[in-house]
Amino acid sequence: MAALIPRSRTTPAPGAVHVPEWLSEERQRELVEACRGWARGPVPMRHTELPGGGVMSVRSVSLGWHWSPYRYTRRAGDVNGAPVAPLPEWLVELGRRAVADAYQDEAAGQAYRPDVALVNFYGAGATMGMHQDKDERSGAPVVSLSVGDACLFRLGNTDGRGRPWQDIRLESGDLLVFGGPSRFAFHGVPKVYPGTAEPSVGPATGRLNLTLRETGLPG
Repeated sequence: MAALIPRSRTTPAPGAVHVPEWLSEERQRELVEACRGWARGPVPMRHTELPGGGVMSVRSVSLGWHWSPYRYTRRAGDVNGAPVAPLPEWLVELGRRAVADAYQDEAAGQAYRPDVALVNFYGAGATMGMHQDKDERSGAPVVSLSVGDACLFRLGNTDGRGRPWQDIRLESGDLLVFGGPSRFAFHGVPKVYPGTAEPSVGPATGRLNLTLRETGLPG
């Protein structure tokens, strides 16, 4: 029955907007196919090694800039040294539309200039600890798109990893934009719900999350 009840857009925190079912099924399928291509390279999708010796459980690949803890570079020195794949213009335009729709502000969408996309794949048992997206030199919003299995997204505060926080269930096709006072809020994904994806649109298993950001770095 829950699937038959329309979900409404919400503002879980100032500057954060959740828009359910923002991506059409066709657009979700297009993103999955695009992600499969990006995962193959030139810099392949990988488990990122952290400076302390740990390894992230999600697998990641970047477009536009290569992200490695905790900086952006044009080449993937921590993987294979190859130049990062470019950020396609259609994805930039999708990010601008996302901001405009989330904030219901066409000017905000036109002003948005994302130059990097991070693609994360959550396989069996993968999670993301509470963290801030603070490697950018820009306070522009982060655009987050979900495809595949649903997840529990935890949106916290800007002071630390602890409470207060809000838990949001993100389903395939959902849009989450967080900017303004929530731009540097701690957030994470403590749980993914296996088997919740629609087989016709998402990956066979797991969750894809694509985030767009402005780095604020020179060309």
